[in-house]
Amino acid sequence: MGQTKHEKSFVNYDKTYETNIIGLRGIIYFTIGLFLLIVVSFGLMWVLQNAMETQAKETKDTQNPLMMNEQERLPPEPRLQTAPGFGIDGERGRVNLELKAPQAEYRQLEDEWKKLETEGQKDPHTGMVITLPIEEAKRKFLEENAKANNGVAINGEEGEKVLNQSRSIVSQSSSGRTSTDVRR
Repeated sequence: MGQTKHEKSFVNYDKTYETNIIGLRGIIYFTIGLFLLIVVSFGLMWVLQNAMETQAKETKDTQNPLMMNEQERLPPEPRLQTAPGFGIDGERGRVNLELKAPQAEYRQLEDEWKKLETEGQKDPHTGMVITLPIEEAKRKFLEENAKANNGVAINGEEGEKVLNQSRSIVSQSSSGRTSTDVRR
């Protein structure tokens, strides 16, 4: 009739585990479905790639009007350090710096700057000298002053007047009035 306390705690040790049933049919269906999905995706991607390649071959002859030319592809000026393949435009023409050390551009520019410092610069259209080396400019300036004064140095009151005139400047505090400050 009723179970005793001892009978309730009785455990059937023959049935204490869960039976492990593997659904082999489900695994096989999943594997076949996954394989078919991969094959179909691969086939669709192959068709898409071929379609895009034929379209690219057809439009290769006609150039896109928005496509940048070689000059527009360069980064904006000033190019402080260009990437390999770039060059610089100098007096001697375009210098290609492709496959050269990163310092090659600076060395090339430094040579041109030294040349400008020692020889000066001429206008390409007129041939007239635009810039002079500093020492030559000083010498020419002094020669012109000597010619303007007929080779005579200005002394006395006139020399003092020229000196004071050269030392007087219109300062910012004068706001354009005729009063001038004298610098040392």
